Amino acid sequence: MTRTLRFREALREAMVEEMERDERVFLMGEEVGHYQGAYKVSEGMLEKFGPRRVIDTPIAEAGFAGVGIGAAMVGLRPIVEFMTWNFSAVAFDQILNNAAKVRQMSGGQLECPIVFRGPNASARQVGSQHSQAMEHFYAHVPGLKVIAPAFPADAKGLLKSAIRDDNPVLVMESETLYGVKGDVPDGEHLVPLGEAQVVRPGNDVTIAAYSRMTHVALEAAAALEATGVSAEVVDLRSLRPLDEGTLVASVERTHRLVVVHEGWPYGGVGAEIADRVQRLAFDALDAPILRVSTLDVPMPYSAALEQACIPQPGRVVRAVQRILGARR
Repeated sequence: MTRTLRFREALREAMVEEMERDERVFLMGEEVGHYQGAYKVSEGMLEKFGPRRVIDTPIAEAGFAGVGIGAAMVGLRPIVEFMTWNFSAVAFDQILNNAAKVRQMSGGQLECPIVFRGPNASARQVGSQHSQAMEHFYAHVPGLKVIAPAFPADAKGLLKSAIRDDNPVLVMESETLYGVKGDVPDGEHLVPLGEAQVVRPGNDVTIAAYSRMTHVALEAAAALEATGVSAEVVDLRSLRPLDEGTLVASVERTHRLVVVHEGWPYGGVGAEIADRVQRLAFDALDAPILRVSTLDVPMPYSAALEQACIPQPGRVVRAVQRILGARR
């Protein structure tokens, strides 16, 4: 059986269930308690669990990230919410040099079972300092796991798995998806980290995406179908670890790949995926791998320019048409 939940409700349900299951789990961050969450993800949780387990913090990301890491090292399982991943830049040293390295530097004596989560990438006219896709910064770091769900069921299942993981896991959520509805299974629902899924089968080209860009890819695939092109859409869900097997199997069926991501093109997630697929499935490729990303500029505030920067279904369609051009 399933129920229809909004993305934010699925995240909340995951946290509530894990806090009920394990008294070591707690939530901390800016406005998570009395304000019910900046995006109402934690609505009702302060009343349910009290201020010892739903903790409002000062505007001090480096400070409360460090507190969370310390708590994880002594046996608790914190969930640290950033109001936006853009603000995590202030806490980058804590995540890079403490959370990611404590197991290795302690010779395995210490673990850091912590979840960092919050909205990532662009929203709607929030300016260049609040519109950055941060996932590639963190996916670059050994010792961290990075996930980016696109649908409410995966938001719940991946977050629950992240909370139970004994490593630092970063959950990249799109602010524009918080209100999106989807079916979520009843009862215990876990999605393993590191497993992609094919969300639309196809024969002519693979489109790989994650988070909000999975929805863009699906729109592009629907438009392509009207022109006789069958596009397979792979929702990566997890960026580190990356499910190479599902990607390679899809490319071996379709022989072409377009990667769609909201980060900048230089050194981004798309570049990593393109490198891996061309090494692992070179003989299966009938065309170069193409990437569709945000333009290589700070995000404009103008609504029209913002939309021009971010990948849109039309840009994905044109990329697919380009790599199919030799055949048609």
